Amino acid sequence: MSHKPIKMVVGLGNPGAEHEQDRHNVGFWFVDELARRHGGTFKSERKFDGDCCRISLGTNELWLLKPSTYMNRSGLAVTRLATYYKIDPDEILVVHDELDLDIGVARIKRGGGHGGHNGLRSVISHLGQEFYRLRLGIGHPGDKNDVIDFVLSRPGLKERDVLEKAISDSADVMPVWLGEGDEKAMHQLHSRGVEARPYRKDNQGTLKD
Repeated sequence: MSHKPIKMVVGLGNPGAEHEQDRHNVGFWFVDELARRHGGTFKSERKFDGDCCRISLGTNELWLLKPSTYMNRSGLAVTRLATYYKIDPDEILVVHDELDLDIGVARIKRGGGHGGHNGLRSVISHLGQEFYRLRLGIGHPGDKNDVIDFVLSRPGLKERDVLEKAISDSADVMPVWLGEGDEKAMHQLHSRGVEARPYRKDNQGTLKD
């Protein structure tokens, strides 16, 4: 693993008030949390096709980006900001929702395919695969035919609580990553206790009691 600092964190999601609370927008929620913690204020930047801001974590500066291109064209915004500030793919963390992880599970990885995620597909088409990912588990509705409606709908209250805990825990490891490297951050995040619970099969966004 590398100890090269991350310089850019991209949250994947769809723009617009109608999508703000969708499960597909947990990447936006994460960068919003980093901005809130570290005094950043997002500003729309047309030349970067997104909302961005710069924050400081210790001695490190981080660019935060929320593409305004919609999910399937996210790579365009990522490439424009990265090219302008000369940020390499292995200095970029892309944060996204993950159907293949139980709700509340958060995992860091570098490289790999897109797994059917259109935002990742777009980023890979522009940058290749060697960027980092923070995968925020949202669970799976149980039937692949329900996936689109599932990711483009709001989680229930219990779900939202579990997701916000995962986002908070993930934000906690960012200073560790920048100060001590990705292995330390992965160990801290991956070893945390997770109260992951299964979905009801009625796809109503609630968790079983």
